[in-house]
Amino acid sequence: MKKASMTSPSPWLETAQRRVAATKLAPDVAEIGHVASIGDGIAMVSGLPNARLDEVLRFGSGQLGFAQTLDAEQIGCVLLDEVGGLEAGEIVRGTGEVVRTAVGPALLGRVVDPLGRPLDGGAAIAAERHDPVERPAPAILDRALVTQPVQTGILTIDSLFPLGRGQRELIIGDRAIGKTAIAVDTVINQKSSDIICVYVAVGQKSSTVARVIDAVRRLGTPERCIFVVAGAASAPGLQWIAPFAGMTMAEYFRDRGQHALIVLDDLTKHAATHREIALLTRHPPGREAYPGDIFYLHARLLERAAKLSPELGGGSLTALPIAETDAGNLSAYIPTNLISITDGQLVLDARLFHAGQKPAIDIGTSVSRVGGKTQAPALRETTGMFRLDYAQFLELELFTRFGGAPDARVQKQIARGEHLRALLVQPQFAPLRLADEVALSLALREGLLDGVPAASIAGLRRALPEWLDQHAAAAVATIQRDGRMTEADSAALRAAVVALLARPDEPGSGGRGTGGTSPGATGPNGTGPNGTGTNGTATGGTGNG
Repeated sequence: MKKASMTSPSPWLETAQRRVAATKLAPDVAEIGHVASIGDGIAMVSGLPNARLDEVLRFGSGQLGFAQTLDAEQIGCVLLDEVGGLEAGEIVRGTGEVVRTAVGPALLGRVVDPLGRPLDGGAAIAAERHDPVERPAPAILDRALVTQPVQTGILTIDSLFPLGRGQRELIIGDRAIGKTAIAVDTVINQKSSDIICVYVAVGQKSSTVARVIDAVRRLGTPERCIFVVAGAASAPGLQWIAPFAGMTMAEYFRDRGQHALIVLDDLTKHAATHREIALLTRHPPGREAYPGDIFYLHARLLERAAKLSPELGGGSLTALPIAETDAGNLSAYIPTNLISITDGQLVLDARLFHAGQKPAIDIGTSVSRVGGKTQAPALRETTGMFRLDYAQFLELELFTRFGGAPDARVQKQIARGEHLRALLVQPQFAPLRLADEVALSLALREGLLDGVPAASIAGLRRALPEWLDQHAAAAVATIQRDGRMTEADSAALRAAVVALLARPDEPGSGGRGTGGTSPGATGPNGTGPNGTGTNGTATGGTGNG
């Protein structure tokens, strides 16, 4: 037995012989470059004469980057990983690939970086495939008209500046006046729709991103959302590709006939990152030190949002880019670029915000260039004159501040404008259903709110959804399903609102709360003209009825 074991070959020897026999004896040509210098997330690489623009380069210590500039002697490589451990002289090899990111249903409900790597501590993502972050926008012949609405749940937007599936609507304003809040409320409101949401955070603080994710998880449907995070501490390369990667993830669903919404928060920081990279790679600066291709950068990004033709599945991708202004300056370089690229803008005013008018959307400078073509017919029927009425009210209010007693017609118009302004004030994380918006706007149009103090409308808005479900369920179901309203539905909503206002415990009713509006009305806890009473105020006097 010992002799037989000595003569039989060992498994290792058989494996080694097979590997040697399978080895091809031929010259192996490989291009190898070296890091000439490194700093601020940019590596200057020498060698690699056949490297291509945007090609992914792999460093000897494992980091990845992509070729941003190709000079005669060096390559400007933007790093996609941390610089730690990377030094001058490090070996660099080309991969022949462009930057790709993970796509597929496995990303839903996850927090990932722009390359599709998980950031939420969960399991590895089993991506369906990896697509390039830079993809061409759909051709004109591949697109269809934008006709379907995107309900934001914010009455100001849905009634005055309606959004359509496939539209690009810029949200712009000064710092910390509610831009992200509008986008987050829109994402939360999609819990009752078939739209898949992608939130892209570029250069944001970790605490800000955490609040957004927490709000969507508490109030929305996170299982139909993707959170792409390239925070302020991330590598510049990750911040630069983040909007493009988010678009690629959303396009996966659009190309399958589904509907997607992407929030880009925000492109001002993305432009600053692009400027930083351009200056470090020695691109010639232009206006405000931005490189000359900054317009093309954002144009090719936002052009990817579109409504596809029925032949291609009829899917859509709606974009809500966010931009920040300094002291309301809309004529700065990046704001003017984005305004000219997008299909409209929601301009937020700091004065309105600090005056308590939230969302602080400036009615005069905001616009939706698609507009009523995408608005739900029921809402278009009840809010058709809102914008004109509100603009006239603002002019009359400004005029009457100079003194004088306006006539009865002007007083009525001002009172109606005050009710409209109170109706447009809406707290965060409280989106309205389409039926709720239709009922509120119908009540204002029909004059049902004329006897209600403007200060009491907030309470009416809170109580209305549950009340409609109890007293006008059929009308609510029809409006939510079809977006249309019949005469019977209109009558049912009107009756429900009247009944709600007549409740004894409801502000504006004849019971406990706000009393009549006739001059000099009195009652318990109420006095003469402009008197006050329990639970409310009103022109003329209030009381307990």
